[in-house]
Amino acid sequence: MTAQDDQAERDSLLSPRLAAWINGEVAALYPGYFALVMATGIISNALFVEGRRELSDLLFWINALAYPWLAILTVARALRFAQALWSDLTNPRMVFSFFTLVAASDVFGVGLQLRGCATAALALWLFALFMWFVLIYLSFSVLTFLNTAHGANVVHGGWLIAIVGTESLVILGTLVAPTAGEFTPAVFVLIHMLWGVGLGLYAIFVALFAYRIFFFEVGPDDITPLLWVVMGAAAISTNAGSTLILTASGLPFLDLMRPFIDGVTLIMWAWATWWIPLLLLFGIWKHGVCRVPLTYTPMLWSLVFPLGMYSLASLRLSLAADFPPLHTISYAMLWVAVTVWAATFIGLVITVWRSFHAFGREDMARPAQQDGSGI
Repeated sequence: MTAQDDQAERDSLLSPRLAAWINGEVAALYPGYFALVMATGIISNALFVEGRRELSDLLFWINALAYPWLAILTVARALRFAQALWSDLTNPRMVFSFFTLVAASDVFGVGLQLRGCATAALALWLFALFMWFVLIYLSFSVLTFLNTAHGANVVHGGWLIAIVGTESLVILGTLVAPTAGEFTPAVFVLIHMLWGVGLGLYAIFVALFAYRIFFFEVGPDDITPLLWVVMGAAAISTNAGSTLILTASGLPFLDLMRPFIDGVTLIMWAWATWWIPLLLLFGIWKHGVCRVPLTYTPMLWSLVFPLGMYSLASLRLSLAADFPPLHTISYAMLWVAVTVWAATFIGLVITVWRSFHAFGREDMARPAQQDGSGI
């Protein structure tokens, strides 16, 4: 067989191999993968506000590809692997990961709104609101009726992502409310309510989280990137509160809430800041003391997002409180977030490349082993 024939045979096998590989990836799709869109989008939005338009636009267009692609994969999983999807939806350790779809839709919607696409942003907010209503009651039903004492682990479950999804509705809601016409007052009332619901959920979950971390034995497997959501949830609550402060609702009774929102927003920022050194110590203990290798996992995007959110939350708070020193903190954290995003994205590319080639080698080895030539 000539080299050209051999290459032609490999090319003819590529498409079926690629389809089979994608099929396997869809079946095992991590439901929290929309955190990639969240992380990319929040850094893009922060860069946009800082005036770094070129880098912001680059990340925005990456998101413009990632969001629909992940949506297509999720729909394909629902159609082809409905049982696997349902298994995740009814798993107390996985169901809250689906809130990344809500937060990703809102973060991407903010990026669209910043670029003048108000109608698309409003459509994404309505979609995210609908998904939030479905998931909030489904997830708590699963937690109530299908959970067990052994499975009730707030550390592994990523339960605080529900708060991130809730508060993300507030942030995009403040931007799209003026375009809602006669429903504008209702939208402003709703987003103030959602901000309060997010705070209530945070108070419940963070108490469980702290109790689990500080009063039970913690092993290296317990230290995952999802732990950073405890900081990210506080940061997005800060961002949402600052956005409410900076946006005029036109409703007197909402304006009377401003002093309360001011105080709570500052407290949430301080709480988010307090967690950062402790979370870094957790990482040092796992990877430095316990020698656990640092490898790519989709959960890493749940670490990148809080860094970007903390940066943007600090910037918004500096504007709401008229306290410029916070802008310096925001700017420094922004470039930390960009660096961690780049490292995580490289890890994603390498992992996908290795996964495809490993699948191809296994696929090519099967017929060889069947005829005895692979031994």
